[in-house]
Amino acid sequence: MIVIVTTLLGGAWGAMLARRRNGNRYDIAQYAVVFAIIGGLIGLIAAIWLQRAG
Repeated sequence: MIVIVTTLLGGAWGAMLARRRNGNRYDIAQYAVVFAIIGGLIGLIAAIWLQRAG
């Protein structure tokens, strides 16, 4: 569950950042995908860490 949430939050953050920098729709899509991947990886690491800690 945490991986899905961090992926969606990362994608939303990337899209907002690109929109704030006045990017076109391709820039917004690229930022959203890249930040979603980064957020998913962070969420995956957190989920593994929480599973092993518990």
